[in-house]
Amino acid sequence: MASNAPVGKPTEMSTPHVPKVAGIDSTIPAPPHTTAPLPGAPPTAASTGRDRPSDAASRAAPDRADGPTAPAPGLLIQDRLAAWVSDLTTLHELTERLIRTASLDRALRELLTAGAALVGARRGMAVLEPADGLGPATTIGLGLAHADLGTIETLPRHVTSYGRLLEGLEGLEGLEGLEGIQGREGPGGAEGAGGRRGRHRPVPDPIAVPDVRTESGLDPRHREVAARLGYAASYALPLATEEAGRLGAAVWLYDEPAEPTERQRHLIGLYARFATEHLARLLQVERARADVTTVAEELLPSRLPRVPGVRLAARHRTGPRGGGHWYDALPLPEGALGLAVGSVTGSGPSALAAMGRLRASLRAYAVMEGEDPVAVLSDLELLMRVTEPARAATALFAYAEPARRRLVLAGAGHAPPLIIGDHRTAFVETSLSAPLGMLSCWEAPSVELSPAPGETVLLYTDGLLRRTGDAMDRAFARLHAAAAGVPRADRADPDAVVDHILRTLLPDGPDTYAAGSGGPDDEDVVLLAARFD
Repeated sequence: MASNAPVGKPTEMSTPHVPKVAGIDSTIPAPPHTTAPLPGAPPTAASTGRDRPSDAASRAAPDRADGPTAPAPGLLIQDRLAAWVSDLTTLHELTERLIRTASLDRALRELLTAGAALVGARRGMAVLEPADGLGPATTIGLGLAHADLGTIETLPRHVTSYGRLLEGLEGLEGLEGLEGIQGREGPGGAEGAGGRRGRHRPVPDPIAVPDVRTESGLDPRHREVAARLGYAASYALPLATEEAGRLGAAVWLYDEPAEPTERQRHLIGLYARFATEHLARLLQVERARADVTTVAEELLPSRLPRVPGVRLAARHRTGPRGGGHWYDALPLPEGALGLAVGSVTGSGPSALAAMGRLRASLRAYAVMEGEDPVAVLSDLELLMRVTEPARAATALFAYAEPARRRLVLAGAGHAPPLIIGDHRTAFVETSLSAPLGMLSCWEAPSVELSPAPGETVLLYTDGLLRRTGDAMDRAFARLHAAAAGVPRADRADPDAVVDHILRTLLPDGPDTYAAGSGGPDDEDVVLLAARFD
């Protein structure tokens, strides 16, 4: 039976290798086989070295052609079925890996890696460039440095194969039948979809350049770039979907003159058809996430105030579903400063709207009675019970007097602040209290502290802790360790402090999410740091 080895890294070879699995296209014949005698079968002429009477008669008959004995029909069918199952298994494994990608960047890299293995190439490039012009647009390379990508992109579009594909896909939006976009070698290709595609601009076929040096009509600039980067052949195919039209193009590069076989083209066509649909879904998610982030940022301070005696830094990252985490910093009378962080329950547009109302209300209460943080949160809780009875929220408000290095704060179900300095890194001991909207009457004592010169007070929401994926006690310990590990040279800059903590706790970046699972990866991240002079 055909080998069913998993597809790994593409092998380095001068010509495209025969696929590890046979093709699932029934129009492509299976490779010839030789068969051994079955146990107990009568000896054949090959095994005994003597001719049987029937063999002699066959040679004597003038109307019978010489040639090897054809395999039994059952063995051909068995081999064909084994090849189909092997190919389906390989494609299933590749698409399973692709579907687990949750961002356009990772999906494009997976597309390049799997495609390189299927066509027998070592390097490649994918260009994401949606036809509607709304973005995002990006270029991803496999085995190519940023300088190499820049070199390729210096060529005019009409010179490169991927550029010609993108130009050929211009204006393709809302296509109704794309059975023949990729993998047109099989049934349902250009001929099968031609009737429906007659109403639209034709989708260009994949472009194969078997030998850059001898290809007729190739621009000399293309040959020059190929020689500089060390590739001798290429295979490019368009990426388009029925709903979104053109998404981009992908091209794979060979180190030696080569081109994919018919079987390889069929397999990469099937895989690319699925990949473009997956990319279209991720594109919609990315755009929706960008819209939510824009709305959330508009509801937060556009800039931090400048108050003598204190320096501020803030970081806010909205989760993919749009959480209700927020922060605020507002100057108050007599040189005071109000600092606040909080979060509302729920996610999506309704949570964003509730967050905006809560933040605006807290600002009003802070201006009127900011020197008493307990009164500010009590008024906010009363307002929530009247106007937001179905919601709960956590909040922490601090009234700071930078000239006196004095801080009075109160929290409602919120994580305690963290003091970071040269001589100590410690959580502020605050009294336990319920979130706003959970009790009929909220009240909790305030806490007063005096940061030493050069110390930073860090406020944050629980999304920072949840995004670590650890239990809360472990997450608190990691936060403490990250704060204690801030380099001494960076402690004078609150921006450097919050960036170091983010890099330490979330090494993949605060903008990296897992496919909107509704778990900790969907949480917002908020940090607000105040360094006292």
